[in-house]
Amino acid sequence: CVNTKRNKSCIVELRDFTRKRFIPMTQFTTELLNFLAQKQDIDEFFRSSLETAMNDLLQVELSAFLGYEPYDKAGYNTGNSRNGAYTRRFETKYGVVNLLIPRDRNGEFSPALIPSYGRRDNHLEEMVIKLYQTGVTTREISDIIERMYGHHYSPATVSNISKATQENVANFHQRSLEANYTV
Repeated sequence: CVNTKRNKSCIVELRDFTRKRFIPMTQFTTELLNFLAQKQDIDEFFRSSLETAMNDLLQVELSAFLGYEPYDKAGYNTGNSRNGAYTRRFETKYGVVNLLIPRDRNGEFSPALIPSYGRRDNHLEEMVIKLYQTGVTTREISDIIERMYGHHYSPATVSNISKATQENVANFHQRSLEANYTV
């Protein structure tokens, strides 16, 4: 690895190529190499990185909403300011992510990163729908998801997800069609 004040990069030798490539060493790649060197769980690395990135994005989103950065003089006497944060557990395919959702004083901020009252991403719902379409029972789907991801979905939750999907499909099939469509 080459380590100077200006540039941190490692030479990566590729077996199929005769030349060497320089890959810049960022904090992310350094931590990834440390995880791989210590033979730790890669899903935990991605989960913790995702948690950090999502929390940072939520803070940036609030700053963009308010129009000023934290502790900036432009925010004084604007009528709206930061007002702490609340925690939310959000289930992803890498595991549970603990988020700090920032608040504003007037209660007008709603993050676009995650849906309001959302507790999980769409990855598991899509899996439930696919399994249900193939004829797997709701109890079996619940057991499969718990064994694979560690998330507990009750059979009633699986049934509710599949019912919502069936309603969307029925609405799609019953929609009115126009005579001409633009191509």
